Amino acid sequence: MSELFNLAGHGAVVTGGNGGIGLGVAKALAAAGADVVVWGTDEDKNEAAREELAAYGTDIGAVVCDVADEASVATAMETSVALLGRVDSCFANAGTGAAPTPFEKLSLDEWRRVQRVNLDGVFLTLRAAASRMIESGEGGSLVVTSSLTAIEGAPRSAAYAASKGALAPLVKTLAVELARKGIRANAIMPGWIDTDLTHEMFEDERFSGAVMPRIPTRRWGTPADIGAAAVYLASPASSYHTGDVLKIDGAYSIC
Repeated sequence: MSELFNLAGHGAVVTGGNGGIGLGVAKALAAAGADVVVWGTDEDKNEAAREELAAYGTDIGAVVCDVADEASVATAMETSVALLGRVDSCFANAGTGAAPTPFEKLSLDEWRRVQRVNLDGVFLTLRAAASRMIESGEGGSLVVTSSLTAIEGAPRSAAYAASKGALAPLVKTLAVELARKGIRANAIMPGWIDTDLTHEMFEDERFSGAVMPRIPTRRWGTPADIGAAAVYLASPASSYHTGDVLKIDGAYSIC
């Protein structure tokens, strides 16, 4: 392994790391040598992810956390630091979806529910991680998981799109503000990624027939595709790369 991508001794936190894209990120980080703590709300899924990640031979932890709850995030970060000894990278990946809803029928409660997890949760997570990185004096990497809904019109998805659209300016602001402290901030913008949550939809012939022809690579993305980008953003290879949004979408968004 190139030393640029060697994460031995690196401590990483991955929220929503017990499944889907988050687990793909955690696997890639562990495979590169990182010690990883995953956060999730489901204790059983957390434990299953911890057992799966332990096969990579690094130190692995799993913490129950509701990222939308300030006290829960503070406790989870404290526990993570105790397990890892340090936090070198933090992947704010946890998020929630929403049922397709016409804008005129979207309730304020539903709007706030989505923002609470997808935006407030990212804020609380990154703030806690940045505080630890500043205290250590060794910098680090902050990464958020965005969505193509941030740049493309997504009918009946106003709450979700708004929550993801706010992430790019957030990481750009943090990149500038925290640069002198050695902290980088970037976003990963996944395209159509095949996970347990999306697989049934992708198997639908009508859906796949409409979407797949728009993907130049002619395949669905995988969590491993996102994991590869995560390793880069956690590693010394990206030491001069900050304030950016990495689209991992098989060129879907430019067609």
